[in-house]
Amino acid sequence: MLFLKLKLTKALCRSFTIAFALICVNQHVVAQNKSNSKASVFSKQNLVAWCIVPFDSMHRGPVARAQMLNKLGITKFAYDWRPEHIPTFDQEIQVLKQHHIKLEAFWHWSGFADPSKDKKLDIILDLLKRNNAKTQLWCAFSGWKDFDQLPQSEKIKVSAVSIGYVADKLAEIGCSLGLYNHGGWFGEPENQLAIIEYLQKPNIGIVFNFSHAETQINRFPEFFPKILPYLYSINLTGLKGGNPAEVVLIGEGTIEEKMMGIILHSSYKGSIGIINENVAPDAADGLKMDMEGIKKILKNLDDKKGLKTYN
Repeated sequence: MLFLKLKLTKALCRSFTIAFALICVNQHVVAQNKSNSKASVFSKQNLVAWCIVPFDSMHRGPVARAQMLNKLGITKFAYDWRPEHIPTFDQEIQVLKQHHIKLEAFWHWSGFADPSKDKKLDIILDLLKRNNAKTQLWCAFSGWKDFDQLPQSEKIKVSAVSIGYVADKLAEIGCSLGLYNHGGWFGEPENQLAIIEYLQKPNIGIVFNFSHAETQINRFPEFFPKILPYLYSINLTGLKGGNPAEVVLIGEGTIEEKMMGIILHSSYKGSIGIINENVAPDAADGLKMDMEGIKKILKNLDDKKGLKTYN
C-alpha cells in the first residue's frame, strides 16, 4: 500500500512538473509573440499631421483638409490655427469625426501671466467641451513680468501658477496639457520637467519639437530619458550642422537619424508629428516629403516593421 502511494505521488509530481513547464513555455511564447508584434513608434498609423492649416498655399477648409489626410493615409491631426479660422472650429471637429481622423491636439500660445484673462483660451475650452473632444492642448507659455530677473526657483513657481490653471481647466473637460517647446526658458526640457514635478498634476505632459531644439541637440541623449515618462508627442524635422543646428527636411540632416534611433530603441509610445512649416507651399506635398524622409531614415535604422507600413 505504501509503495502504491509513493508511486502515485511521484506520478502526480511528474505531471505537475510537466504541466508547469508547459505553462512557462506557453507564457514565454506569448511574451515573445507580443514583443515580436510590437509596432514601430514610427509606423505610418502613428503619424500626426501638424502645421497644415496656416501653412498651406491651397487654403484648404475643414472638408478638403480631411479629404487630403484620408488620401495620404494619415489618421491623426494636430490643429494649429489663426484668428481667421475661429469661425470654422466646430466644423473642423465635426468633419474630422466624419472622416475617422483623431484630433490628437489643439494648439494655443498663452501670452498671459493670468490665463483667466485669455479670451482665446476660453473659446478653445468652450469648443472642446461642447464637442466632447477629449484631446491635448499643445501650449507654449510666456508673458510673466520681469521673468528673466527671477531666480530659477521663482521662475518655476511663477510659471506653475499659469500652467496649473490651464491644466485644471482642461482636466474639468477630460483633456490634457502638452508643454510645447518653442524657444526661451520655457522651451528648455529641463525647465518643463521641473514645472511638471513641481505641480504633480496627472494631465500635464511634454510635446518635444525637433524644430525648436537647435541648441539642445548635444544634450538629447542626456535629457531624453528624463522627459520620456511625460512625453505626449515628438514632432520631427531634419537637423543639420553644429549647435545651433539648421532645420532642414527630414532625412536631409546630419543629426535627426541618431535622435530617431534613440527614440526607436526606447520605451516611447506617444505619437510622431510631421510638420509642414517651411517644407512645401502645398501641405499635401509637405507631408509626402516628410514621409519620404522618414522612410529613408527607417531604412538606415533597419526598422523593417515601421518601414513596411509606408508601402
